[in-house]
Amino acid sequence: MTLLKPKTLSLILLLVSQAAGAQVIYGLKDCIGIGLERNFSILVAKNSQTISDNNYTIGNAGYLPTIGVSGRYGGSMTNTTQNMDDGTRAVTNGTTASSLTGSVNLSMTIFNGFNVVTTYKKLGELKQIGELNTQLTLENYISSVVTVYYTYIQQVQKYNNLVYALSLSRERLRIDEVRYLNGASSRLNLLQSRVYLNSDSSNLAKQILVLRENQIRLNELMAVDDIGARFSLRDTTVDVVKDLLYEKLLEETLKLNTSLQIAAKNKIVTEYDYRLVASRVYPYLNLNGAYNYALSASSTASYKNQMTDGPNFGLTFGVNIFDGLDLRRQLKNSQLEIKNKELKYMEVEQGVRADLLAIYSAYINNLNLITLEEQNVATATENLDIALERYRLGNLSGIDLREVQKSLLDARDRLLSVRYIAKLAEISLFQISGRIMDYYQ
Repeated sequence: MTLLKPKTLSLILLLVSQAAGAQVIYGLKDCIGIGLERNFSILVAKNSQTISDNNYTIGNAGYLPTIGVSGRYGGSMTNTTQNMDDGTRAVTNGTTASSLTGSVNLSMTIFNGFNVVTTYKKLGELKQIGELNTQLTLENYISSVVTVYYTYIQQVQKYNNLVYALSLSRERLRIDEVRYLNGASSRLNLLQSRVYLNSDSSNLAKQILVLRENQIRLNELMAVDDIGARFSLRDTTVDVVKDLLYEKLLEETLKLNTSLQIAAKNKIVTEYDYRLVASRVYPYLNLNGAYNYALSASSTASYKNQMTDGPNFGLTFGVNIFDGLDLRRQLKNSQLEIKNKELKYMEVEQGVRADLLAIYSAYINNLNLITLEEQNVATATENLDIALERYRLGNLSGIDLREVQKSLLDARDRLLSVRYIAKLAEISLFQISGRIMDYYQ
């Protein structure tokens, strides 16, 4: 398969930077490229594909003859005692005999009910299934990397949101300290502001741990040597592709979806299995040939040694007359297997169609929510600006200010969430329609 040629120079620079202890900056293609070279699941899948490639040969199908060479050397030494009827005894000691034999044997199937042709075609289909299985592993891997990549970005944005919340709490504490020192506010308000500040600091510390966990997860997917290496990402926002059309996605899915292609190939393989069973109805014709050589010698013979050599050959013809109706049973079972594979294909196609429709509905819904939440963030930001000014003037209570602040942070979190969910839907749509490789183009 002509799959995925990583940007070698870029990968080398990234790995060297990481080995040198510098904090590298990854782009999405960098993460995918490194993983394609190093991820263990992908390496296993490629090895499995190589096995199916190696099996696709005319020799494995039975087109080629088999040739073997054998030889043997043996000897004996005997003592012979003969007791005669007249009471005499004849003794012969040290009688020797030796033999040397060798042969070259050839066997070849001339006709076996189209078994050889069918087997070769079946091996070709299995080779393509091996390629599709590798492709499926690659698609699942790229989907995982893209998902974790944008999950990390989302968590960074949440971190920034909490940093902003902490800055607001610090500003509120500063205002309360000034007002308290001027006698314009109670100590209770000052203490409450410190509680809010500590709470926001705690949330920020927890988010740092979440970021670290996502870093480790991405390192694991890339299979880097130092799984705890720290890095930064080149992207800072979760941008969603907003022009995906259902009709085009459906057309691409029915044509390119890997699981659907594998199901179709499995059906073809089962049809070849039926033909292999049916080939037993036909007669078979095999060719056998050999060249033999023999050299023998005996101390009791009238000659010094004897040598024989020469070829021999033959044709073997056969036909199955009756096998206890076993062939009939196997043919019926093979027909049922073909029907099962047809039903399985229909099941996979139905599942793919259902998944596509459900994911696309979620995709469209979250695109609409993005617009709504962007408006909410803009409104909540304006509300906070007004509330802060009123709080500085003493016209707004601390509880009301906290509520306005929380409304803005919640709006920001909702916007991050719907963007992230829309991105996940986009990734799933790309994967199900066979376009997941677009993230690496």
